[in-house]
Order: sequence, then structure tokens, then C-alpha cells
Amino acid sequence: MNNIDIIVILVFTALVFICGMSFSKAGKNMKSFFAAGGALPWWMSGLSLFMSFFSAGTFVVWGSIAYSSGWVAVSIQWTMCIAGVIIGFFIAPKWQKTKALTAAEFIADRFGVSIQKIYTYLFLFISIFTTGAFLYPVAKIVEVSTGIPITTSIIVLGVLILIYTAVGGLWAVIVTDVLQFIVLTAAVLIVLPLSFDKIGGVNNFIANAPEHFFEFTNSEYTGVFMVAFGLYNLFFIAGNWAYIQRYTSVATPKDAKKVGWLFGALYTISPLIWMLPPMIYKVLNPDLGNLAEEGAYLLMCKEVLPVGMLGLMLGGMVFATSSSVNTTLNISAGVLANDIYKNMFPKTTNQGLVRVGRIATVSLGILTIIIALLVPYFGGIVEVVMSVAALTGGAMFLPPLWGLFSKHQTGKSVLTVTIISLAINAFFKFLAPDVIGITLDRAMEMVVGMGIPIILMGILELYFIQFKNDTSQYTKYLAITSAKETATDKDEEASNNKKGIRVIGLGVAATGLLIIILSFMADSAKLLVSGMGIAILLLGLFIIKKSK
Repeated sequence: MNNIDIIVILVFTALVFICGMSFSKAGKNMKSFFAAGGALPWWMSGLSLFMSFFSAGTFVVWGSIAYSSGWVAVSIQWTMCIAGVIIGFFIAPKWQKTKALTAAEFIADRFGVSIQKIYTYLFLFISIFTTGAFLYPVAKIVEVSTGIPITTSIIVLGVLILIYTAVGGLWAVIVTDVLQFIVLTAAVLIVLPLSFDKIGGVNNFIANAPEHFFEFTNSEYTGVFMVAFGLYNLFFIAGNWAYIQRYTSVATPKDAKKVGWLFGALYTISPLIWMLPPMIYKVLNPDLGNLAEEGAYLLMCKEVLPVGMLGLMLGGMVFATSSSVNTTLNISAGVLANDIYKNMFPKTTNQGLVRVGRIATVSLGILTIIIALLVPYFGGIVEVVMSVAALTGGAMFLPPLWGLFSKHQTGKSVLTVTIISLAINAFFKFLAPDVIGITLDRAMEMVVGMGIPIILMGILELYFIQFKNDTSQYTKYLAITSAKETATDKDEEASNNKKGIRVIGLGVAATGLLIIILSFMADSAKLLVSGMGIAILLLGLFIIKKSK
């Protein structure tokens, strides 16, 4: 990587940071800071949901699988498309109708404060490991591209992310997510044709690919795994507290539906585009081994991108991947402020709660950095992501999600299923190999992780229906929901929405201008780079015009 690439990284970093910091005055109250006022444009929320989920592992986790296993990586991600469509039709509008600021608030309304407290502590504990697992790929990308030690990368990037998330709240997260989506889409549309050109065309790529490289499943990621992982994605995207925020922050149930559908549509197309570069690199260099496979995506980019564009791609990857970190930090801080601190000190003012939320963001950010530093000792990022998914996905998110639809479930029933499921999953993961000599492969680990809570919740639902259990808790929940204050400051919402669109437009236009400048320095693909830069500049100008 040369000096021009490094300068581009610094420029793009400054651009993202300025966009995020421009909302320092937007968080006047809890709803503004943690829900963007509750009337976020659906397309912004949908793109942010896509980036928050997509970026967690696309470059490192799924890129590593694409390099080693080929088309399997596309198959895995298509399960996310199916989940998005189902969520759009049935689940997202249900969340919007709860009128809850956080998922923890819904659990308190539906199942009681005592149940909410236990779920909150479980979520915060797990979220620290989740954000740490998300921060690690960011630093891995930087290490592969620049040679900066991964420890230094984790610390510097972690501090940078937590600063603008603590200052700008959800608006900072949303706007930087949308900007990164546009930048990375443009970048990969440059990488892909150059990658095929590097390998001698599509036919040459297919002819020289390893055997079974284009099969939908393999011995590790079987058809059973795909079904189980699809269920995990459904529960995770529909029930993860950070993603619920995207459904509750829009104005209407119809907008919430569109958020889910946009997510599903993007996951129909994006796996086809994003997974090809590391697959092509397998043909170009088939000898990467062990954790080196985690860097396959960036190594392909380094092979083909002209001067400057590698820096832009890297900057986009870093901040897109960090989207998962700032999303989880924001909602976790919201839970601490809104659902723990406010209950302990009910007389705290809105401004005081926002201040607590910012302090919580910083504290959780520091813990995230520590966990990210420990990821290599847990067996690498693929192992961490898959294990956390199998252990916690169904157990944590399905039971409360079930309560969104069922009037029969109680606080005790959902919490019991969660604890039993977590205990069984942990036993098979950590104790069964030594105690009873059984080691689950990845597919069975996912099947157990998703199957246990589904079976337990189904049994309880049939039992409650058969014996006509008391549903007064659900009746109280309906009363709480209908009584909630729904009045909003329309002028402030409109102002923030216009400002958000304008900041996105300025960021996109600035990125387009930067790409046009880089096209003059490029030693190859000048026409492709300049054309993309002009297209992005025009898009940015159009967005700015719409904001007026």
C-alpha cells in the first residue's frame, strides 16, 4: 500500500467521522438519541439494517468461507434474504406497534420488570462478546492491508468508533451506514470486473476452480446446517435488540415492513457480487492456510485495484464492518440508560439519561476493545461468530419474539426456555466432548442451538392452549401499549430527516469527487474508475437536492 492509499484512508476516515459528529446536537432526549425521533425514513433504516448485519462478517468471515469452500458462502447468505422477507411480512410491523424504545422496554411491558432485568443482563453480557467479535474483523482488514499490528488497530479503531457513536447517537450510526453502503457498492463494482480480468475471464475462473467449488453445500456446511442457520438468521434479525431498533424507529407499520423487504432484496443480490472476489482469489492463489484465509478478500483487492482505490475500499470496509459495533453499542447503551438507570433513578431528566447513555457507550466500547483483543485466543473469528450464533441465537431471541405473537406465554415460561436452552447449548459446546465423548459438528451445533428453543416453546404453547392458562398478563400489555404517549415533535423529526439526507448527500458527493480525482492518478482502469466517480457525484447531488 502506497502513500496515496494511506492519504485516501485518512480522508475517508475524516469524512465519516465528521458526518457522525455533525449530529452532536440531535440527541436532545432519549427518543432522539436512541430512536432518531421515531420517524426515520424507511430506506435509511433498511440500508442501515443491511449494513449492520452484512458488515459483521462479509469481508473476513464469509470471505474466508468463500475462499475455502466457494459457493457455499453464497448459499449461507441467501438464508438471510429469506429471513428478511418473512420479517417484512409478519414481524417488523409487530415490533413497530409495540411503541417501545428498546426491546428491553417491550419485555418489561409484556412480561414484567423482573423478567426484563434478567434478559437485560444476559443481553449486555452477550453483546460485549458480539461487538468484540465484530471489531476484530475491522482490525484484521487493516492489518492485512497496511501491516499495522492488529492490537494497535483494534485499540485505535475502537476508540474512534465509540467517540462518534457516543456523541451522535442513532443518527450518527444511520447516516454513516448509508454512506458506507454507497461507497462499498461502488467499490465492489470496480473490484469485480478487474478480478475477472486478472484471472483471464469468467470461463477461465470456472475451468480452474477447485472441484465442488460451485456446490451449494459441503460436508461442513450441509443442507441441515443451511436450514438451521436460516432459522437462526430469522430469530437473530427479527429478535436481536440492535436490529429491533430499526423496526421501531420508523413512523408506521408499513414503513417497518419496507425495512424488512429492503433487507431481503439486498441479500438476494449482494452475495452474488460480494463473494466472487475471494472465490477468484482461490484460483489465483490457492495456498493460503489457517487464519490467513481471513484476509483473502483484501488480498484480492490489493491485486487488482488501481492506486488510491485500495485505500477507499479499505476505508469503506473498515467503517462498514464497524457498523455492527456502533449499532450494538448504541442499543446496549440505550438499554443501560432507559431500562436500568431510569428504573433505579426515575426522577432523572431526559438530558441526564442521554448523558448516562453516552457514558455507557464509552464504557461498553472499552470492554468491546478488550474482547476483540482476545478473539485470536478463541480460535479465530469464524469459530467465534458461529459458536456465538449457535449458543445464543435461538435461546436469547426466540422466546421474547414468540411472546410478541402469543397471548399465552408468560414471563416465567419464556425465561425458563431461554435458560434451559442456553444451558443445553453450553453443555454440548464445552462439556460434552470431555464428559460423554460427544463433539457436535458445525451443522449439529446449529441444529441443537435452534431446535431446542423451538421445541420447548412449541410444547409450552400447546400446553397453555390445552389447559387455558391465565392470559391477564397479555391483557395488561395491550393496555400499556395503547396508553403509551405517541405524540411526537413533527418539526424536529422533519428537521432531523432533512439534515440526515443532506449529510448523506454531501458525503456521497464528496466521495464521488474523491474517486474522480483518483481516476487521474490510476495506472489502469481509468475509464471504469472515473465513470463510477461521476455516477456517485451525480447521486450525491441528487440526494442534496431532494433534502431541500
